[in-house]
Amino acid sequence: MTRVWQWNRPVTVREVLEDLQQERSIAYTTVMTVMDNLHQKGWVRREVEGRAYRYTAVSTRAAYAAALMNEGWAQSDNPAAALVAFFGMMSQDQREALNDAIRIVQRDNPLPAPAPAAPEEGTGTGGGTAGTGDQER
Repeated sequence: MTRVWQWNRPVTVREVLEDLQQERSIAYTTVMTVMDNLHQKGWVRREVEGRAYRYTAVSTRAAYAAALMNEGWAQSDNPAAALVAFFGMMSQDQREALNDAIRIVQRDNPLPAPAPAAPEEGTGTGGGTAGTGDQER
């Protein structure tokens, strides 16, 4: 996926193979199997071009990373504790990126203003039960 994301365009198995072979020896069939697996999992879509397929990423790397974080957080039995632990692992740069992201989300999707609180039963004027002496001690 890294190669597909880096190129940010439809790629063939041959192109990915040639790119990978600059770093290590790898077989065409290995790359073809991995690309097919990515297609089966829904991470890439493919279109026929001649006798080959061209593969395109279905989502961005950032969206993929966000989905992984969301999945991990959703599996926690204590989401607040998971967030505290996660934030504790962050570098200063990551915390600044998080603050930037929060500002963007708040700007683009502000939370609705809270509704005014309803008066509690038995408070205010009128026939409440406060002060009747019926409370347990």
